[in-house]
Amino acid sequence: MIEVTRLNETKLLINSDQIEFVEETPDTVISFLSGKKIIVKESRQEIQNLVILYKRKILSDCLTFHPSPAVHQQENRD
Repeated sequence: MIEVTRLNETKLLINSDQIEFVEETPDTVISFLSGKKIIVKESRQEIQNLVILYKRKILSDCLTFHPSPAVHQQENRD
């Protein structure tokens, strides 16, 4: 999820995997796979950067995941 700002200054989290495309008309419009659209204050480039940072964080979290000791104990029993 990435945080964006509507034109009325309200913040909301959106699922970046559901974004179909982002355009500047000149306002930034995010179109979702569902057909819904929202206008946000962030630029197209800012949205792109937020999505990249979010996906990097997910990948990093997956690569540094260390199971709890209980998981290791269960594996050793098998």
